[in-house]
Amino acid sequence: MAQTNINIRMDEDLKKEAESLFSDLGLNMTTAVNIFVRQSIRQGGIPFEITTQTDPFYNQANLKRLKQSIQQMDQGKTLTKTINDLDHTDDE
Repeated sequence: MAQTNINIRMDEDLKKEAESLFSDLGLNMTTAVNIFVRQSIRQGGIPFEITTQTDPFYNQANLKRLKQSIQQMDQGKTLTKTINDLDHTDDE
C-alpha cells in the first residue's frame, strides 16, 4: 500500500501531552492517528461522541470534594472502614 504524508497543526503543549499518552500506550503519534482514521471509516463517523455537554461528575462541587479528599489522604487524615463497618444492622 502506498504511503502519503499529511501535515496538521496543533498546540505544542497538546502535542506533547498526546505523545506522552500514546507512548504510555505503546504507540507513536502516526499510529494513533491511523487508528483514529481507521475507526472513523469503520464507524462511518467520529468514533466517539462530540458534544458541548459536560459530564456532571466533573462539576465544581465534586471536584472540590475530590481535592479535599486528596488533601486529607496526603495529611494522613483518612478514616478507614471495612465493609463490615458499613454494613451494620440493628437486627443483631
